[in-house]
Amino acid sequence: MWIYEKKLQYPVKIATPNAAYAKIIVSQLGGPDGDLGASTRYLNQRYSMPDGKVIGMLTDIGTEEMAHQELIAAILYQLTRDLTPEQIREGGFDAYFTDHTTGIYPTAAAGFPFTTASIAVKGDPITDLNEDLAADDATTQEQSL
Repeated sequence: MWIYEKKLQYPVKIATPNAAYAKIIVSQLGGPDGDLGASTRYLNQRYSMPDGKVIGMLTDIGTEEMAHQELIAAILYQLTRDLTPEQIREGGFDAYFTDHTTGIYPTAAAGFPFTTASIAVKGDPITDLNEDLAADDATTQEQSL
């Protein structure tokens, strides 16, 4: 079904760890509009779409969002590896670090763990596609920080 080349399409090479950046980026993985939620949303919304092309598009987008999770996880790991206790505290990453150290755990920047409670799958194509647009817009705004 898939060919996996065991390398990132866009290799992540972060030279300097940064707890403050990690605290922001973690939401891109497990926050309410992060890639874990996006892949779940797209891959479940596709079943109620009335057109095969839209179903295919949501399948492609959902699997692409899964690939984004690998990139975000690589970014998070590289931002947090080799941090000193002082850097962790100063960057505001201490609460996360206490529970997960440098493990990649899907959570929102506010600290609550990933949940599907923040995503919508309504079964109505217009409603679902608007949900996707709203979540994508929120993600774009986060990335501009």
